[in-house]
Amino acid sequence: MGKTATKKNSILYNLEHFFDRYKVIFAVVFGIAAFSVPFIGLSRVTLRLLTMIALYTMLGMGLNILIGYTGQVSLGHAGFYAIGAYVCALLQVDAGWSFWPSLLAGGIFSGVVGFLLGLPSMRLSGTYLSIVTLGFGEVVLMILKQWEPVTYGNYGIRNIPKPELFGFTFDLQNGGFYIIILVLTILTGILCTLIRNSKTGRAFLAIKEDEFAAIMMGIRTSRYKILAFVISAFITGIAGGFYSVINNGYIEPTNFTFNTSVLILSVVIIGGLGTIRGMVCGAALLILFPEVFRFLNEWRFVIYGLLLVLMMQFRPQGILGWQSTLPYKLTKRTRKELEKLKLPKDEAKTPGDKGRGEHGVFKC
Repeated sequence: MGKTATKKNSILYNLEHFFDRYKVIFAVVFGIAAFSVPFIGLSRVTLRLLTMIALYTMLGMGLNILIGYTGQVSLGHAGFYAIGAYVCALLQVDAGWSFWPSLLAGGIFSGVVGFLLGLPSMRLSGTYLSIVTLGFGEVVLMILKQWEPVTYGNYGIRNIPKPELFGFTFDLQNGGFYIIILVLTILTGILCTLIRNSKTGRAFLAIKEDEFAAIMMGIRTSRYKILAFVISAFITGIAGGFYSVINNGYIEPTNFTFNTSVLILSVVIIGGLGTIRGMVCGAALLILFPEVFRFLNEWRFVIYGLLLVLMMQFRPQGILGWQSTLPYKLTKRTRKELEKLKLPKDEAKTPGDKGRGEHGVFKC
């Protein structure tokens, strides 16, 4: 009783329930503010930073499907990022495709590769899976450097055309790049929310908590682990396709090194595993930090590393990775099934007082 009372009196509890009560109003205000950014006369540098924050938010959401939802650690996500970027760029430069189908093709191709890489995940986990994904990222990087007839090797791909739609050319100066990635990030956030609240999302979380128990409950863990890889790779590939056009029409293998994988992983861990709000916070912090402390020269990287160590020591769940106290919302089908059972009122209640993460049946 005391624990529940303390939770209800906490600042996080009150804030979370306040935002949930007025979530529609906050969503409308945020949407208006976000989409009005290109029209308020911001500098090119500021628009570039905001675009990169949105891009890494999307990348974080993609990796969060693996780490935050299913507990599978990937150290080679820059490989999917590179595949999406190169497929999108090559289809435009060599095949003459427009940006939009090339972007989709990059995501699909990355998803296919994610399926192939996900096959080992049926038997591997933890450190062994991390090593496999790390090797995958390095293999992709070597292919990009050595397969010169296709990837142009270390010279990279140049003169990648800018996106166009109904005669309007998107670029950084007119805020077009920002609008594209903002829309993609919002759609990715909606997709992740739908997945988390679905049967698939509950299966993902069950695998993360205890894979053996999930198997005993009849969950086909192998299928869901591969599915997580496919979805994660698809989202990352789409983000890579977008990156191929915002980098002054030029990409090269060094844009997709192991450091990029570490940065994406840092966004997820620092922001908060399993949360969407955490991806926004983590991306903003990691993108803005080097710029804000640029006056410290090389010392800013020392401070950056120190902050990461302190974060892992004192708040391993991430900045915004607290456990949700909102009641789990049952679907209409589940409510009807519960009504058919004619349970007593006390037993038929949804776990509103205990929160999402504390109820044995409705845990999500």
